[in-house]
Amino acid sequence: MEWREITTVEEWDDILNKSSEKDQIILKHSTTCPVSTNALEEYEAYLQDQPNENIDYTLVKVRESRPVSNKIEEDLGVKHESPQIIYIKDKAKYWSTTHWSVTKAHMKAVID
Repeated sequence: MEWREITTVEEWDDILNKSSEKDQIILKHSTTCPVSTNALEEYEAYLQDQPNENIDYTLVKVRESRPVSNKIEEDLGVKHESPQIIYIKDKAKYWSTTHWSVTKAHMKAVID
């Protein structure tokens, strides 16, 4: 399974609305941060190892798509940090974690 990248606030709005029907995972990723590079590798490792298929997986590059990142923070009330993973159900944050806690094992424990 693969993630898709979003770059517009409209795409984010669609994901937030869709979370009422299907759970959503967002990875907020900084392309200039080594910790974030590690988190992206863990995210991709999770997706290559039988991920929960009842969830959509999305990536937001926080520097390149700052308005999207800010809107996620505003809509969910989750203070921005990157790397950051946010699990969304019914238009609200269900779970989130940041930095070195974004691991395949942590994702499996919560998502599966």
